[in-house]
Amino acid sequence: MTLFSDLALGFSTALSLNNLFYCFVGTLVGTLIGVLPGLGPVATIAILLPMTFGLDPVTALIMLAGIFYGAQYGSSTTAILINLPGEASSVVTALDGHRMAKEGRAGTALATAALGSFFAGTVATLIIATLAPLLASVALKFGPAEYFSLMVLGLIASIAMASGSVVKALAMIVLGVLLGLVGQDIYTGAPRLNFGQVQLLDGFDFVAIAMGLFGLAEICKNLEDEEARSGLINKVNSLWLTMKEFRQIVFPVLRGTAVGSALGILPGGGATIGAFAAYLLEKRTSRTPERFGNGAIEGVAAPESANNAGAQTSFIPLLTLGIPANATMAMMVGALILHGVTPGPNIITSEAPLFWGLIASMWIGNAMLLVLNLPLIGIWVKMLSVPYRLLFPMIVALCCIGVYTINNSTFDVLVLVGFGVIGYILIKLDCEPTPLLLGLVLGPMLEENLRRAMLTGRGDPMVFLTRPISATLLAVAALCLLLMILPAIRKTREVAFKEE
Repeated sequence: MTLFSDLALGFSTALSLNNLFYCFVGTLVGTLIGVLPGLGPVATIAILLPMTFGLDPVTALIMLAGIFYGAQYGSSTTAILINLPGEASSVVTALDGHRMAKEGRAGTALATAALGSFFAGTVATLIIATLAPLLASVALKFGPAEYFSLMVLGLIASIAMASGSVVKALAMIVLGVLLGLVGQDIYTGAPRLNFGQVQLLDGFDFVAIAMGLFGLAEICKNLEDEEARSGLINKVNSLWLTMKEFRQIVFPVLRGTAVGSALGILPGGGATIGAFAAYLLEKRTSRTPERFGNGAIEGVAAPESANNAGAQTSFIPLLTLGIPANATMAMMVGALILHGVTPGPNIITSEAPLFWGLIASMWIGNAMLLVLNLPLIGIWVKMLSVPYRLLFPMIVALCCIGVYTINNSTFDVLVLVGFGVIGYILIKLDCEPTPLLLGLVLGPMLEENLRRAMLTGRGDPMVFLTRPISATLLAVAALCLLLMILPAIRKTREVAFKEE
């Protein structure tokens, strides 16, 4: 009965008029962001984060979460209609979805994506409601050594999300951790790595760096290839499935939901890897694998279910362990901290309305998205024809205004511009910035738990190996790194990302 009483608390919180309104705003904005290629939920959350300061923490988190899983819905629209995924997780959807659109089955593909996402989101929310409290009770037994080892595992696992070289991804993690250490020593208060700049005594502003890396850098990249929007499908047929098509997608949706949910829970997992894994599973289990890539409806149902399930179950390590599973969850950590909430195992008891209100809002948000996506397809098609050169000045202005209003500091705007340039250079060097952002968020927590563990162990580093949970986590991290370095694994990984 405890689960039902907790869910009752959650629905009473989520169904307030204020929270319903902001849930609708988040899902609508998320869908819009997914439809318009090049911005993404990370940059959008970074831009809108300052606008949530006047809101209650639960209201702010409900809206920001709606942006995240709403973007997973919306990104399938551009993937299917113009073969240009709005999110990396919809790359696989484009393989069969766009081919279906060219064959006059765009409506069928869009309906498949919407229904699969709705079912997966509903199941994933149920998984969060049942698994998160259990994981939180286990996490209460964690000490500094276990938290340090878990963060190391999360950072190593995040390499799997980054395309390209493993060495470059590791370099991004190290750079992110170093940036997170800028400011003052956590115990002595002595300035460090601030190069004499008083503005850096509190460290780099997280929102400014995130906006620069994922906002301005992406704008510069998208301005280079605006012609990629050619090939728009202007006509969408009936937005419903025949009984035969419905039967075809039932098991792919179930398998995609299972794969996405499992990979979303893992630190370093998430929607992108879940979508790739679900697509490969369908192709290998199909009796006619040659249909995949040529308009197979299963090639839309499985990855779309997986990416939405993974997007929502990635909240589990964030809420219960305080560990972000991906770049968007790193933004969520920043949002929680800015609102005075510390993510971790105590959040379920100390912030019960926030935790259960967020879970209940996911069910409500998924229903809103199903209603929004299908009727508004015509509007999204029209929006895709807007030239990007008319959109980017507004985005840049919002970034600058948003960063300035946080601390009323022009220095933060300069940081935004500087990291925008750095982000663009990283893109040109094929360095994925996602591990950098995770390193930036986890760096201070990594250092704090390292030093606390060393203090409790009286300076003996074996404290990380003598504690069973810590040793297991470090062993898994070492195994993950070894597998990614091995030539066979590295080759498979590079081939997968070439499909983008």
